[in-house]
Amino acid sequence: MNERQQPTALRPSACPGLLRIVQALDGGICRIKLNGGSISTAQAVAVADAAERFAGGVIEATNRANLQIRGVGNEHGALIDCLLAAGLGPRSAAGDDVRNLMLSPTAGIDRHLRIDTRPLAAQILNTLESNARFHDLSAKFAVQLDGGEALAMLEHPHDLWLGVVEGEGEQRLTFGLAGCPLDPPAGAVLLSDGHALVVAVLELFLELARPDQTRMRHLLGEYSQESFLQALATRVALTPLCDGQRDLSYSSSPIGTYPQRQDGRVYVGAVPPLGRLDPAMLNGAAHLAEAFGDASLRLTPWQSLLLPNIQAADAPVLSQRLQDLGFLLSADQALTQMVACTGSAGCGKGLADTKADARRLARQRQGKGDPLQVHLSGCPRSCAAAHIAPATLLAVSPGHYDLYFRDAGQPGFGALQARNLTIEAVGALLDAHPRSPLDA
Repeated sequence: MNERQQPTALRPSACPGLLRIVQALDGGICRIKLNGGSISTAQAVAVADAAERFAGGVIEATNRANLQIRGVGNEHGALIDCLLAAGLGPRSAAGDDVRNLMLSPTAGIDRHLRIDTRPLAAQILNTLESNARFHDLSAKFAVQLDGGEALAMLEHPHDLWLGVVEGEGEQRLTFGLAGCPLDPPAGAVLLSDGHALVVAVLELFLELARPDQTRMRHLLGEYSQESFLQALATRVALTPLCDGQRDLSYSSSPIGTYPQRQDGRVYVGAVPPLGRLDPAMLNGAAHLAEAFGDASLRLTPWQSLLLPNIQAADAPVLSQRLQDLGFLLSADQALTQMVACTGSAGCGKGLADTKADARRLARQRQGKGDPLQVHLSGCPRSCAAAHIAPATLLAVSPGHYDLYFRDAGQPGFGALQARNLTIEAVGALLDAHPRSPLDA
């Protein structure tokens, strides 16, 4: 898209986008959707520049591997033009909302991948943007493509997920509806039919769903999955489910240095504290990616970033320079295990300053030797975490939270453990609680 689309070209939505800046307590929010979570260093510099010139200098990594600028002032048009000039926009205004396709941050470079998902992802994204019919999808309707990588977010629910499995001497794509790759698959197709499957699922959803049924789970609430699959089988060739399963015997972390499938190359994962960067941090990471890597950065659904294709010998120096910029590089740092929404400092719905409280809790938890992830949410919407964390703090008033432990047998955040706790009381309770139940 060479020229900025006028706001009248956009459909109403509560979700921010690059072309739709949504007002919050701390100013406007501009969300930049990245293809496969990847951004060039030149584009990253453009984001940093726009955040400094036209906003409050706050840049956030999101849990869908995108970036957003907070605190946007009155110069919406100038900020949008800056980002479009960097090639960060959609082909058309209506195509911006539907670019919701999540890959592993290590697509194409992971040592354990079964296929490089990027070519298929490019096909899917091109169809989502260019097919006007799909512009009717909700801005929250999301697809995940899992290539079997060791570094993969497998807990985020998606309207449609696809995962590569091996069985009976061949590879296939299994898929599921309104779930995640940890769920039993609903069906399977040949790898060559992956794009056709996505198109068929989306077309069928749009034909069957009422206007108020914006997500796959809404449709399946009254239209059975079996009926959906029967209708789907008339549009794309479904194959029998094979015995192959997603291999969970290996995993990587988005923090630290890990070898790639390319000889002598590694990727380095760095965490901006609580998912927030300032322009200097993003600029610095971009310059390091140019100096040591392939001039690209990859965002992750853990609200962090990766620098790929680094020479193994350069990783220690690169890691130190990232730390000097303010990034966290070790999972032993308690703050890397804290997830917090904007909270009352930037959101009118937030009942507590979750970012500040998360830092306080991290200071209490430092040195405990327990990598427990804790999610602090200012309200029940859970904007900062798309999955259920082992421990969730739900704000009830400034500095006070209800504590939940994840429990697969209970909906929502899990099992309520205690109400109206101070941060100090939360820290004491977490210290006293056995570790194992939190992994349920």
